[in-house]
Amino acid sequence: MKLLVFSDIHNDSDAARHIVEQSSNYDVLIGAGDFGVMRRNLQTCIETLREITTPTVVVPGNNESIGELTKACEDWSAVRVLHGSGIHLLGRDFYGVGGGIPVTPFGSWSYDFSEQEARKLLRACPNGAVLVSHSPPLGAGDISETGAHLGSVALLETVERTCPALVVCGHIHPSSGTRSSLDKVPVINAGPGGLEIELPDD
Repeated sequence: MKLLVFSDIHNDSDAARHIVEQSSNYDVLIGAGDFGVMRRNLQTCIETLREITTPTVVVPGNNESIGELTKACEDWSAVRVLHGSGIHLLGRDFYGVGGGIPVTPFGSWSYDFSEQEARKLLRACPNGAVLVSHSPPLGAGDISETGAHLGSVALLETVERTCPALVVCGHIHPSSGTRSSLDKVPVINAGPGGLEIELPDD
């Protein structure tokens, strides 16, 4: 399965157009959140991405809520919006959780969850799925500009428990575009440019 993964477009029309232009070359696209900026102008980005006809899986970032993203995607037939939920697509399980995990310092506008709330959202994640999360797991794709690890313990626990085929995340911009691993599980902090991932058949 050939994937195109991306995150943190933040209303960048050129980045969104670049994803659209590449989309037909892939089996599935994955958008790991932050399509808008501070809960505003979400529709601008989605209107461009809506041209994608390849099956696409997205989760909300901390810059848009699940309700806001679901509404914005209503007329986009190729997309599936996930948050504490999953889908079986082209022979693979995909499971998604959005928002900032753990709670960010950004204030009330940010769509955030505590580690305990995240554990509940991640409880139904199946073994071996493609795990799509806006926030990275602790220890992979989560290094800040100061060198601190800002990832989620709940997501790390889920990786250890379910051994995903792949983790796709974003959120921590200094780690954007990086590929790392947790106990041999590949973790991709996708970034807005789009990265190609080839998953072997099950």
